[in-house]
This record gives sequence, structure tokens and C-alpha cells, in this order.
Amino acid sequence: MSEDIGSTSPAAGRELAPRTPPRAATGRGGARLAWLVAFAALVVALVALWRVYALEHGRAAAQAGAIDDLGARLDALSRTVDQRKRDIDGLRARLTDADDVNKSVREELLALGERSRHLEDAVANLSEQRLSGRDALALNEAEFLLQQARERLALFQDAAAAISAYRLADSALAAAEDPVFASVRQTIGAERQALEASRPAETHAALAALARLREAAAALPARQAAAQAGPATTSRWSGFIEQFVKISHDDGDPLAARDPGLARSLVVLDLRDAEAALLARDGDGYKAALGRARTGITATFDEAAPPTRASLADIDRLAAEPLAPALPELGSALKELRNLRATRALAHPPVPAARVAAPDGAGT
Repeated sequence: MSEDIGSTSPAAGRELAPRTPPRAATGRGGARLAWLVAFAALVVALVALWRVYALEHGRAAAQAGAIDDLGARLDALSRTVDQRKRDIDGLRARLTDADDVNKSVREELLALGERSRHLEDAVANLSEQRLSGRDALALNEAEFLLQQARERLALFQDAAAAISAYRLADSALAAAEDPVFASVRQTIGAERQALEASRPAETHAALAALARLREAAAALPARQAAAQAGPATTSRWSGFIEQFVKISHDDGDPLAARDPGLARSLVVLDLRDAEAALLARDGDGYKAALGRARTGITATFDEAAPPTRASLADIDRLAAEPLAPALPELGSALKELRNLRATRALAHPPVPAARVAAPDGAGT
């Protein structure tokens, strides 16, 4: 540091002084340098101004482009907003229409609900009438069957037909909807059991057995005639007289006993009489006819033959069966049914026709 300071002393300055140019030359060189500096500064200023101008011009162009772009965007946004406004207006109109439609649909639904209630009432009334008509038909059928069974049993002693009629009457009452008639069905069951307990003769089976007996009568073997004690002696005059008059000895046997064909016809007629008595429910006539048929078979035909024994066994079996036993008194179920019908008619009066016609007026 001290060396540098010492080197800048006056002696050193004096040594360097003669090397400097003259003042005029120095002034011209400084002026030239100043002009150069000024020119350079001017150039720099011009460049700076040009760059500032270019920058400002570019910024202005960019701003103008941005403004144009912004204006275009604003126009597009305005158009979009206008479109959205139109869409919103359309949606509002649609919503208004939908509200109007919903109101009309709601009103129609309320009207349909009211009509459906009226229709339900009408259907309920019609179902009540249908059920009442069905019950009335079933009760009429049951009453008719019970009355027919009682009359059939009283007139013809036909217990089998009465039992069938009671079964049909019970089926008719089972189809009725009103449970109040269950007691009538119990009474019908009790009377039917009493009829079945009497064990009446089966008409069809007895008729079939009599038909078999008639067919078997044609094949019954006749009884063999007893051998005569000795050869019969005949004279010439008796042979001549027998050509015109036949004389026989009556030993007490009926004519049918000596004629098997006539005996078969009489047996068949007796069996026919037994059939007629069976159909008429005439117990005495039935047994009497069977007795006559048995007597005719035993008097004419061989009792030791198997067909004869079978026919006699069938006749004895038919005669032993009760044709018309003591039958129970009928009519309790019929009386109970009539009483219940009268009570039900008082408790459930018929539905007037105006109630059925009401839903039609309400629907209009």
C-alpha cells in the first residue's frame, strides 16, 4: 500500500508530464469522444425509444386483441344468456302446463275414486242380491226335496228314495252362504241316520232276485211219479170208451202237480205278483205271493235237486227280509227349515231397486 502511494509522488508526475499530448489535440479528442458518447447515447436512446414503442405497440395490439376476444366472449355469453333465458321461459311454460295437467289429473283421479266407491257399493249390493238369490234357490230346492222325501215315504214306504232325497237336500243346504242353516243340516243328518237304521229292503236287489227265480223256474226238474203197484188190467170196452172219454182217478193232488208246465206258469205268475207287491210296498201280498210260489215248487218239482233247493233258499231269504219295517216320522227338518226361512225373511228385507240404480246416477 505504501509503495503505491509513493509511486504517485510529484517526482513521478514530472517524469510523466512530457508524454501527454498538447492541449488542442486533447480538446479535439475529447470533443470527438464526447460526440461519440453522445451519438452512442442517442443510438441507445433511439433503440430504447424504439423498443419502448414496439413494446407499447405490441401491448396495445395485445390489449386490442384481448379486448376483441373479450368482446367476442361477451357476445357469446350474451347469446348464451339469451338462449338460457329462452330455455328457462320454455321450462317455465312446460312447468305451468305440467301443473295444469297435474291438477286436471288430480281432479280426474278424485272423480274416478268417487266413481269407484259408487261402483263398489253397487257391486256389494249386487253381490248381496246374488247371494240372497242363491240362498233362496238352495232353500227352495232343499224344502222341495224334504217334502218329496216325506210324501214318498208316506205313500209308498220307499225309504231308499227318502234317504236319497235327504242327501240331496243336505247338499243343497251346504251351498247356502248363510251359516244359520247348519242346524237344519244336523236335523237332516239325524233323520237320515234314523232311516238308514230301519234297514229297508233294497227294491232293485229284490227285483233282480225275483227275475232270476223266474228264469230258474224253466229249468226246475219235475218230481218223478210213483211206480204203480201192478199192471193195469184193461178191458175191450174200456179201451173203446177211452177213445172218447178219459177217466182218471183223483187222489187229492192238484192239477198243477200232475202238469209241470202248468206249475211253472203258476210259479212265474206268483213271482210276478210278488214283484207287483214289492213295487206297491204291500208286505202281506208280497209274502203271500212268495208263499204260493214256494208251495207250487215243492208240490211239483224235485226238492232234492240243486236248482230246486237254490230257488227255495232264495224265496225263503226274500220272505225273511223286512219289506216295510217301522219307519221314523219325518218332517222335523222341513218344519225347522220353514221357520228359519220365515225368520230370515223378516230380518233381511229385500233390497230396493233404487239402491242399485244409484251408482249410475252418481257416475253421470
